[in-house]
Amino acid sequence: MPELPEVETFVRALRRPLVGRTIIGVANDWPRHIAIPPPEELAARIAGRRIEAVDRRGKYLVFTLSDDENLLIHLKMTGHLSVVPADTPPDPYAHTVFALDDARELRFRDPRKFGRVYLVRDPAQVVGPLGPEPLTDDFTAEELAARLTGRRRVLKPLLLDQTFIAGIGNIYADEALFDAGLLPTRRSETLTAEEIVALHAAIRKVLALGIAREGASISTYVKADGQKGDMQNEVAVFRRAGQSCYACGGPIERIVLGGRSTHFCPNCQR
Repeated sequence: MPELPEVETFVRALRRPLVGRTIIGVANDWPRHIAIPPPEELAARIAGRRIEAVDRRGKYLVFTLSDDENLLIHLKMTGHLSVVPADTPPDPYAHTVFALDDARELRFRDPRKFGRVYLVRDPAQVVGPLGPEPLTDDFTAEELAARLTGRRRVLKPLLLDQTFIAGIGNIYADEALFDAGLLPTRRSETLTAEEIVALHAAIRKVLALGIAREGASISTYVKADGQKGDMQNEVAVFRRAGQSCYACGGPIERIVLGGRSTHFCPNCQR
């Protein structure tokens, strides 16, 4: 699933071709793609709306439209967005396509059909429950410590909880925990003040690196232009089970934690 850095990479690529354009229509061949409102209502409400901004909240792309409408898209497992000329041959996996006023289309390609589209007046209707954005100035080590207060959870599943911190997924949770020197099985209530500071710094570090490298093309993710990101060449532990740790030389291990594949170095993480 695209995580914060991958979604941010889409946002940055889509701003230039989309901001200022008007959506003149939408085609959808998989009604379940559209979560809110019903497809027919979405088509009627979105036609004629100008795209005023393209932003991100957690793993959601947020398109601010004219007349107080907001289009939100969650890519889920295999979603991909691109802007192409309208005469580009049809893609059988582009289940929702937005026609633009410049003879181009915003295509939402989603082979596994897990992605979702929302059209709402208030984005909080969709993203309200999300936790803080980890790369903002407001997300300090003190804020992380405050959010940890009273929680008694295993660290890896906690980092994946989007109501705790928005945008972190499997790749960057593993990488942040390695960078902080913390085992994914550690209990949140056992962290010292120094470890919380280290975790805060690690979260911000790996996410910023992921954005700088334009995402991790480890599975199906590619950028809006179809090219691969480069973060897969920077990972320290993710999907490196059995390989040597870059820090200590010992083998990277893999376990399943909370139903998710989890990678760590038993020597470097405590």
